[in-house]
Amino acid sequence: MDERLQGRVALVTGASSGIGRATAQLLAGEGASVVLVGRSAERLGRTAGEIEGEALAIAADLAVPGEVDRAVAEALARFGRIDILLPNAGLYIPGDVAEGNPERWEEMIAVNVSSVFRLVRAVLPGMIERQGGDIVVTSSISGHQAIHWEPIYSASKHAIQSFVHGLRRQVSKDRVRVGAVAPGIVLNELWGYDDPAAIEAKVEAREGLRSEDIAEAILFMLTRPPHVTIRDLVVLPQNQDI
Repeated sequence: MDERLQGRVALVTGASSGIGRATAQLLAGEGASVVLVGRSAERLGRTAGEIEGEALAIAADLAVPGEVDRAVAEALARFGRIDILLPNAGLYIPGDVAEGNPERWEEMIAVNVSSVFRLVRAVLPGMIERQGGDIVVTSSISGHQAIHWEPIYSASKHAIQSFVHGLRRQVSKDRVRVGAVAPGIVLNELWGYDDPAAIEAKVEAREGLRSEDIAEAILFMLTRPPHVTIRDLVVLPQNQDI
């Protein structure tokens, strides 16, 4: 492997499972030092133990503003810099608005939207000072169209799309690249899939993606030449059409 990210430090949220875990492992394999952030200290520890290279696990509840700031502070204390930020942690709540739970919605907005704002705000000064950095936010196909069975979730991802596009234009002069990866159905715990056989059956039918597919898409975005920005990368299983 070329180790195209050698010497870079990547902070990945939602790193204990799914897309975050797969991406952290892939980036570490490319030479990056990785900071793994998630709620479960036990699962983060297992992931860190599987990574060949330097990995720091930080258990934090990103729905709590102070926890976001603490996680970034611990990462900077250890590595002195964050070159790659991947705000990937997210909650998924579908359902009819008339029957929804506003408290659960607020928690989802705190994780899917507010924690992204805070993470970016915390790492940007260093990136601007160094005149370089990459931010890739995990969005969703739901950020590109309003899906009727998940309107609150769709709203959270539409907010992310607007934020990414505005932020990108603000910091392009500072040589900070900003983009969003927007998956369709990913066969992981967020979508209720943890049985390998069920996952393989869906993949074979071209009705879902593996977490590793999205990790590879993120790596592609990060390893483009410096003058190339991929603003939006939408990744769908072939047979998903919504």
